[in-house]
Amino acid sequence: MNDIKLHEWERGIRFESRTNSELFAFLWFYEWHLFDAVCKGEHTRGDHKWNWDFNTEGTQARMDADCMSMDVQTNTHGADLALTVHNKTDYDWPEIAAIIPCFNPGDPLTPELRNALFLDEGHVHTYFRGENGLMPIKGAVPREIHFNHQCKNNVMAWDKENADGSFVFDSKWPTSNRDAYAGVMIRESSNRHYVMGIAWESFLSAQGHNPWNCMHLSIKVGPLAQGASKTIHGKVYLFAGDKDACLSAFDEDFQAM
Repeated sequence: MNDIKLHEWERGIRFESRTNSELFAFLWFYEWHLFDAVCKGEHTRGDHKWNWDFNTEGTQARMDADCMSMDVQTNTHGADLALTVHNKTDYDWPEIAAIIPCFNPGDPLTPELRNALFLDEGHVHTYFRGENGLMPIKGAVPREIHFNHQCKNNVMAWDKENADGSFVFDSKWPTSNRDAYAGVMIRESSNRHYVMGIAWESFLSAQGHNPWNCMHLSIKVGPLAQGASKTIHGKVYLFAGDKDACLSAFDEDFQAM
């Protein structure tokens, strides 16, 4: 039996250990769009009203919606994710089109479902992969967004919606000068005994520590022509270990992707 069990949550999925009640996390799929993904706009809100089906063992879940579907399968250290996206709009999505799931320790309005071990309120236990390895997500500017270094030029060349040439999200997510070099975000627990992480084979940005103390690893769904579809694979990590163990698992899982 896999170590992780899936449960329905009002905004998506709760992942929890079958043997350790302290070990759980949530996936809100999904909260935001970026750069004309799904609907026109530089930065627009997504939704959480998706219909999920779970098997009785808590090892599989599936979401079906008009423009996308997602399969979740648990494994020893977390879960495998497979997202299929369909462009049903009347335009081609650009290369930097992305959607943003929210991977988090729980809803702050329901403390009984909040995982205190993973809150990281000091913003010192959350990491993204920079040019020289794992780097703290916390920088000189709070809540800065770290763009995929391979997409950065296209991001900055985007025809901004604000008249002053800034992004509409700049006030809350300032663009960092520390770019991301892999689609993974990792958080250690406050006691450093456990780790949670999320990874996607195709990503646009890494950002975190919003009101939910969450981890935003955006899925790059572009380029995608009108009427076309694509499948993007990801992983959720939740196990006893540290950030280096999680990064090693990521490298092993994604080396062939």
